[in-house]
Amino acid sequence: QVQLVESGGGLVQSGGSLRLSCVVSGDYYNIGWFRQAPGKEREGVACMGQTLRSEFYGDSVKGRFTISRDNAKNTVYLQMNSLKPEDTAVYYCAAVVTSWWPVNSWEGYDHWGQGTQVTVSS
Repeated sequence: QVQLVESGGGLVQSGGSLRLSCVVSGDYYNIGWFRQAPGKEREGVACMGQTLRSEFYGDSVKGRFTISRDNAKNTVYLQMNSLKPEDTAVYYCAAVVTSWWPVNSWEGYDHWGQGTQVTVSS
């Protein structure tokens, strides 16, 4: 059973930065970060496949957020820069474990972390 544990959320001022971490136990095909704000649908933020070159980002975060991975630590990161109040949400780390999906499909995520709150003040 793959488990994902996020950390690193918090309160930051507009224009600031945060780095989220996700410790992953087990193997997966793709891994991604999603977010959900109150009253809004869940949104794909960033994802990557088994190779570092296959990274994809949601339109609202392109150029500001970066997904990366440290295989030695079994950890995936989301570096968030130039944060805006509209980035406020619960951020979830998720993995595609059961069946392969193309990484840019944003589909197939069947294992989820508990989420971490990110709040950006104006």
